[in-house]
Amino acid sequence: MSNSPPQARSTTVFFVQAALSFAVSLVAVTYAIARLPGDAWMRAFLWLGLLYVVTSAFTLAKCVRDQQEAASVVNRVDQVRLERLLAEYDPLKTPVNR
Repeated sequence: MSNSPPQARSTTVFFVQAALSFAVSLVAVTYAIARLPGDAWMRAFLWLGLLYVVTSAFTLAKCVRDQQEAASVVNRVDQVRLERLLAEYDPLKTPVNR
C-alpha cells in the first residue's frame, strides 16, 4: 500500500471557467480589432499580433504542463525506490560474518 500524497487535479468547473474566460477575452479582442477605425493594414497587423499572443500562450501552457508531469514522474520513481528499500530492510536480521 502506498501513502503517496494525492495529486492536485483541476475540477471540471475550474476547467470550464478557464475555457470560458479565454473564449470571452478572445471574442472581445477580436471584436475590438474588427471595429477599430483605420486602414485594413493596421487591423491586419493587430490580427497578426493577436494570433502570436494566442499561440505563444498555448505553447507556454504546454511547457508548464510538461514540466509538472516530468516532476511528478520523478517523484513517483523516487517513492517506489524508497518503498522497495524499506521493504527489503530488516532491522532484526543479524549480519553474516564470513
